Amino acid sequence: MSELRVFDEGDVSHPLLHTRDFDTIRRELEAVGIRFERWEACKPLPPGASQADILAAYQDSVERLMKERGLQSVDVLGMVPDHPDRAAIRKKFLEEHTHSEDEVRFFVEGQGLFSIHKAGRVFMVLCEKGDLISVPDGTPHWFDMGPSPHFIAIRLFTNTEGWVARMTGSAIASSFPRLE
Repeated sequence: MSELRVFDEGDVSHPLLHTRDFDTIRRELEAVGIRFERWEACKPLPPGASQADILAAYQDSVERLMKERGLQSVDVLGMVPDHPDRAAIRKKFLEEHTHSEDEVRFFVEGQGLFSIHKAGRVFMVLCEKGDLISVPDGTPHWFDMGPSPHFIAIRLFTNTEGWVARMTGSAIASSFPRLE
């Protein structure tokens, strides 16, 4: 189940808000410009589904969002607990960074923790199967897939070459809980 914890950027000891209610999560994130919605597959996906099968199952939602936002490309990324480079890949995203385009992710299965630093607060969003999150370009954030990652995500891009992270140099991410 999706979860949102909101902290003052300088106080990780007590969340200002902690909820698993979808409508509350959507409303709180929308207030700071973060898109959060749920998608459902239009057909069942078999275990080990191919990228083409996954994209076909979510075709209507993907096409709607691409048209609405002017997105140019889409792919499917998967991560498994025994991936040989999981620790290095996890570390790459744990520092606060920004992008020159929106970071749009839909979780087909599994989970990941997006932490968004905005308006003097940190919004920690545990995304799970069925969740779409869109972090606007220029928004400081970090992502944790956990030490034993398991997820399949549809990624949507404006730039057909994908996104490039620009590190902010802030150490704030190290002060907040990780996905363990």
